[in-house]
Amino acid sequence: MQKLSFEEAVEQITAADRRYQPEAYTFLRDALDLTQRRVHRDRKQAGLHVTVPQLIQGCRDHALAQFGPMALMVLEEWGVRSCEDLGNVLFNLVEANQFSVTDQDRREQFAEGFDFQEAFRKPFVPSGKAADKPAPAPKQ
Repeated sequence: MQKLSFEEAVEQITAADRRYQPEAYTFLRDALDLTQRRVHRDRKQAGLHVTVPQLIQGCRDHALAQFGPMALMVLEEWGVRSCEDLGNVLFNLVEANQFSVTDQDRREQFAEGFDFQEAFRKPFVPSGKAADKPAPAPKQ
């Protein structure tokens, strides 16, 4: 049996699991590639393993670099609202024989990731007294 291309695998995955848009799978693939290059930049080998925390951080960095203040909205549009969703996307690709994991990599590890609201909004909140003050109560 011939291995499916990435696009064919994503098409099959999204037909069976409609939680995530195809773009979420492409995003994760690109984030994994960038994370592998960053983590293993001193090595010439491709496809070296990264840990779940490294991948989660790589996804955050990639989203912020690609989409800036729109990162949260873009990811939510694709169905990705938490690190657990990133884990689901990854393991869907693993089950489709597109990626592999080690025995130490578990879906549950993604629950230990960051809070999306804080990770994707906080970098863009202006610093200073005005941002630190609570909004005034509405007048009645």
